[in-house]
Amino acid sequence: MRGCVLVGWWERKAEEERARWVLDPLVGVGPLRFGMSPDEVRDVLAEHPSPVQSTEGRVCWQGYRNGTGVTAIYGPDERLAAVAVDANTGPLVRLRGVELIARVPSEVRADVYELAGREGVPVGVNWSGDPEVAAWGVSMGADQEWGTSPDGYLERRDAMLTGALLVGPELAEDPYGTEPVLDWRDVRKREANSGSWPVTSDQDRSRWDWTPLERVGPLRFGMSPREVAAALGGETPAARRGWCYRSMRHYGARQWILSEDQFDRAGVTAHYWEQQGFPTLAAVTVNGRTGPQLEFEGLPLVGRPVSEVDAALTRYVESHDGTLLIGCDGDLGPDGSGMSVRATRAGDTVVSGARFHAEDWDDHG
Repeated sequence: MRGCVLVGWWERKAEEERARWVLDPLVGVGPLRFGMSPDEVRDVLAEHPSPVQSTEGRVCWQGYRNGTGVTAIYGPDERLAAVAVDANTGPLVRLRGVELIARVPSEVRADVYELAGREGVPVGVNWSGDPEVAAWGVSMGADQEWGTSPDGYLERRDAMLTGALLVGPELAEDPYGTEPVLDWRDVRKREANSGSWPVTSDQDRSRWDWTPLERVGPLRFGMSPREVAAALGGETPAARRGWCYRSMRHYGARQWILSEDQFDRAGVTAHYWEQQGFPTLAAVTVNGRTGPQLEFEGLPLVGRPVSEVDAALTRYVESHDGTLLIGCDGDLGPDGSGMSVRATRAGDTVVSGARFHAEDWDDHG
């Protein structure tokens, strides 16, 4: 195996190894209080954080993920504005008898709605489809569970575990829409979820074949966005994402560069890179819940339990004396295939999706 380093905090901590904190809504959580300085946070956690993440010389956020399992997020005044609690390694946070962290998402959702109903406070839905309660400064989330294989390797599990973003009063109305949180995790380009995760049955999926580093189904790497849409039956993208480029020749002039098109009916996302000033197809991500089925050496890649697909790929590579590449998100793919297996949330569980790319395309997640 080779690829990105799998850092230790991905592995789920045992319950007895995790701190137990109480949430004081809009005031603080555990030993942390909103308004603390970075030095005060470091001292109270008695742990050195990861390197400072800064913007224009000010501290934006610091991770305490190898020990405590939290990320401290600071406002423009370098005062603690939010605390992100990791699902796999963070402290077990309780709010008036409700355990918020490292649980089944649907069970926590039910408990949150019940408590909110008793207290007469409204519950919203955030970008990930999880409950968000402004009166408590709570925005729930979920991460894939990680564990250790019998051989001692980190491995992906098929369950989702709850984490949370806990914020002070200034951020409570829209936690993920505020600058301090956007500095830590900008979700504006991510697909928003309404709180439901329908999964297409295997018999109802279309069947595609693929040629490594050349094409996926009807899509051939190097196609223009117009050719991609035509190959998908003329489907109009449900979402288009890109970035702004500032020309050095014409200072101040900006050009919008297309980076991806999302096709909901086909269940795929087309990723582009710029060649000779024009976007061309460089990669295709197949949605694990709704995308077409593809196979690798007879192994179905899409809509399956991720742990099963990972295990099958590992056995294949070992039996063929090959190399298994590991992406920064834990995605696995045989070296030279231009394919990696991705994990797609399906409510309380995850199912497998896949990404296929052209040669020399650099995958950043």
